[in-house]
Amino acid sequence: MADLVTLVDQSIALVRDGERADLRRRLEQTRRRLLDPTIRVFVVGEFKQGKSMLINALVGAPACPVDDDVATAVPTVVRHGEQPTAAVLLAGGGEDAAAERRPVPLEDLPRFVTEAGNPGNTKRLVGAEVTLPRAVLAGGLALVDSPGVGGLDSAHALTTLTALPAADAVLVVSDASQEYTEPEMHFLRQAMRVCPNVAAVLSKTDLYPQWRRVADLDRGHLARVAADIPLFPISSVLRLHAGQLGDQELNAESGFPALVAYLRREIVGQAERLQRRSVAHDLASTAEHLRLALSAELSALQDPERTPQLLAELEVAKDRADEQRKRSARWQVTLNDGMADLIADMDYDLRDRLRAVQREAEQAIDAGDPGPVWDQFADWLDQRVASAVSETFVWTAERSQWLAEQVGGLFAEDDVNLPRLQVEDTDDVLEPVAPVPDLDPGHVSAVQKILIGMRGSYGGVLMFGLLTGIAGLSLINPISVGAGVLLGGKVYRDDRENRLKRRQAEAKSIVRRQIDDVTFQVGKQLRDRLRVVQRAIRDHFTEIAEEHHRSLTDSVLVAQRAATVFTAEREQRMKKRQAELARVEGLRRRAETLGREAAPAGDAPSDAGAVVP
Repeated sequence: MADLVTLVDQSIALVRDGERADLRRRLEQTRRRLLDPTIRVFVVGEFKQGKSMLINALVGAPACPVDDDVATAVPTVVRHGEQPTAAVLLAGGGEDAAAERRPVPLEDLPRFVTEAGNPGNTKRLVGAEVTLPRAVLAGGLALVDSPGVGGLDSAHALTTLTALPAADAVLVVSDASQEYTEPEMHFLRQAMRVCPNVAAVLSKTDLYPQWRRVADLDRGHLARVAADIPLFPISSVLRLHAGQLGDQELNAESGFPALVAYLRREIVGQAERLQRRSVAHDLASTAEHLRLALSAELSALQDPERTPQLLAELEVAKDRADEQRKRSARWQVTLNDGMADLIADMDYDLRDRLRAVQREAEQAIDAGDPGPVWDQFADWLDQRVASAVSETFVWTAERSQWLAEQVGGLFAEDDVNLPRLQVEDTDDVLEPVAPVPDLDPGHVSAVQKILIGMRGSYGGVLMFGLLTGIAGLSLINPISVGAGVLLGGKVYRDDRENRLKRRQAEAKSIVRRQIDDVTFQVGKQLRDRLRVVQRAIRDHFTEIAEEHHRSLTDSVLVAQRAATVFTAEREQRMKKRQAELARVEGLRRRAETLGREAAPAGDAPSDAGAVVP
């Protein structure tokens, strides 16, 4: 990375000499990317699956709190550092305020990041950071210990899912007690749509003798999702014992060498290749822009008679570049039409999914009394709504990326980098929606039951008492009492049925209002985010069009000036431009070499079998 930064600095010096502030801004962004080579690997899974211990075993230190009654409450990032340190990130005061970083003693970290020390995240933490001097982290690898997702079908699971777009890879952890459940497979499919680099980890193999059978079953489930998802059976306990004893054989039995090799080769190595390829593209593009103006001036100086033809060709190319900047350009029309279609499709998709949830909820309400189970029903409704919203946002992200690729295909420049589009982040999209209101549970006390029965029996006793009075019987007699009991029971049953229907009608009304509120609030945020995506794509390609137009405009101007240069000055300028062009050609050749080096190659030897990370 140091060599790449040096190469980018040399390129910045070149564009500074060429007075190209637009190219300099792009290269400065490239330099900032190089100076932050963090490769984020998210460790996700249900509660108590061994995620925190997995990270501790990888780094060979108690970086994340682990205990039988300890659950991770906020995300914890473990990265490389010269000294062991810990810090917590506090939420900022404003909506766009940056998180406040506050150092804490490493031994006090459990008081902040666990459910026991910070129940319900009452301390309003965004996350925590731990730095350790470990070789496995030295290449920029950062391990993120995420909170347990509680069944993987809950709103908490969706909070974890929304963080995955920032991940370079995801490790889905499930212990060896049983094969994958359907919620785990659903979460895995969603995670792969957000972050394609997904690997599965089968933890706690030391506790379950049947782990090999579970591993075979899990591999079958994974094969139905994708053919290339690796599965790593591991034992964190064996890994930690191997580190304490320095036992290489025990370390190999833990299964961690294969996982470490995967992280280094497929994740860190792939990220470095992508970084090099991205830098090579930026440098090659910069060299091409600089070469265009220098070549035009040099051609005009070397062959003055051909200058009119050269100017005509440059003017035509300049006009084409100018067309790309106009709103009538094909890529602009495709972007506008595609975004309008995308907004309509996403609005329909959101409504369709929420209507399906509403129909399912109403069927459940009609099947029984919603009053006694309303709390559980409200939780189920929240989960189903959150799941539907998440599906829509993930699909929107995929469609947005597809639209960006369509626009890029129509753009004049080949192999342009697409802007980073992040639509699938559903964090806080349901924040404006109020919780599901309470419903009358329908409980009737014994006194109320007696009063309802007496109200119905009174009429029966009176009516039949008067009729039997004609026969000379008293008002209160066995016949009138029996009739009163029968009528009282019927009135009680009718009242109970009416109250049930009222509760069902009220429950359906609550569900409809809730779904309508979600559709209104989420639909607005979805449209707003798609507009942001539209502006990001438009600004990205407009900036590229401006760079091309600027390069061609400069080429025309320098060619025109070269045609008026005197003979004595021409020789001097030719030598100067040839030297500058040689520097630019050198940059282009180094960019090409860098691009070839970034191409996938054979796997490098690894020291993944070492006990100490």
